[in-house]
Amino acid sequence: MKGKNIEERLKDYPEIRKLAAELYGSFEKVYCPALGGDIHFTSEGFNHLIYERAKKERDKRTQILRFDMLEKAKFILETSTTYQEYEESMEYRKVNRHGNFVGINIIVRCWGFMAIVQKFRVKAVVRQAGNGKMEFQSVIPAWFIRHYRGIKIIQSSTGAGLLNENDVEVLKNATQSDVL
Repeated sequence: MKGKNIEERLKDYPEIRKLAAELYGSFEKVYCPALGGDIHFTSEGFNHLIYERAKKERDKRTQILRFDMLEKAKFILETSTTYQEYEESMEYRKVNRHGNFVGINIIVRCWGFMAIVQKFRVKAVVRQAGNGKMEFQSVIPAWFIRHYRGIKIIQSSTGAGLLNENDVEVLKNATQSDVL
């Protein structure tokens, strides 16, 4: 199947998905020097490669491309000593506490590892919910950024954005400085 483009490989999708599932299952967990712990390859991570959200399957070409990047993602996680992105958020979840389901807020941490592996730009994402285990979340081939990271932080904040009128000038100076 190697040497064919994705369009030619679409007819072999069931076989490609089966082989990718077997490969993914063989990973189990890898030690990540950047995070100082094991990254677990769970069924949730594999499902994320196939589905965008519940009952919404990704385009088959996208899935094949992500399947092709699995070994590269594992390599990045095993060898990387730094991560390039970090994001923390609060998430409301129902958890089982002694037979009763109780809603609690937990901290969800995400790390992004980016590298160029065998001439491919690859991003591997790891997620940890609360004090749980770190899990492989996704692999993203040839990504791009639509907006500046500094602006994203402000847009996703829970407050009303900038507090004072002169904060706009402070932000502009901060994003243009040599420090960042």
